[in-house]
Amino acid sequence: METFDNKYPETPRLAMCNFITDMARLKRFAVDHGFAGIDWSFDLENLPTRPADESRWVDFLAALDPLEIRFHCPFAKIDIGHEDPQKGRVAVDLFHRVIKLVSKAGGKFLTLHVGLGRDNTITLSWNDTIQNLRRMVQYGAERGVTVCLENLAWGWTSKPNLFEKLVRRSGAGVTFDIGHAHACESVGSQHFEAEDFVSPHPSRVFNAHVYYTEIPGVGHLPVKHLDDIRDRLGILRRTDCRWWVIEIKDVEGLLQTKEIIDAYLEQDQPESSSGENR
Repeated sequence: METFDNKYPETPRLAMCNFITDMARLKRFAVDHGFAGIDWSFDLENLPTRPADESRWVDFLAALDPLEIRFHCPFAKIDIGHEDPQKGRVAVDLFHRVIKLVSKAGGKFLTLHVGLGRDNTITLSWNDTIQNLRRMVQYGAERGVTVCLENLAWGWTSKPNLFEKLVRRSGAGVTFDIGHAHACESVGSQHFEAEDFVSPHPSRVFNAHVYYTEIPGVGHLPVKHLDDIRDRLGILRRTDCRWWVIEIKDVEGLLQTKEIIDAYLEQDQPESSSGENR
């Protein structure tokens, strides 16, 4: 078991999502507002399918240089552990395609989910999920891509004890979504703490999604007050995570949240927490 101590790593790099579709505008906005990179969410309907299309896509991404790009697969109801083995194989094949794309683009990190877009995980096989996730982690490693699992606000990955097993048994990295950790029932009911998502494996936390909380039917809410997320930022500072994505997709909320996080990071030491506003 790793030690979850009070170390404070070097200042993390802040990234934004690719919600601005024009590449020149996206790069200019990111640079002008002090972002170090882009969290690139794939659009399932526009994945390149032919080698020539893949090469054009790689050239397209090159317009963002020198910003770092990490990748994200928000594919709803595409489940590697579906109880129907055929649907599970289709999902695995799709993620293999994405991993190859990320590798071709020189990407090093890819975040995916288990049970995204579902209210529960009844239609999933626990054993197949672990087995196929392990295979994808290995497939990615062979191509220089670290496959990371994100905690959700529902399902298996919303429960820290099950999330830990999925990470440990598959060898996946961790993308810690602090908004999901705030919204999930397992933390809201006080059966677990938000830090339980990362304390078993702090050196495997490679990405963070930072915003206040998620509300069903509304989406991600920006941060209005530092005290709303101070505890969770303190948790992140006790991991090895150097990549914080402000996962807000409107300009006002994004910049408001970034201003608060910048002020927090300018402090000499993250303040110890005594209870976060819920």
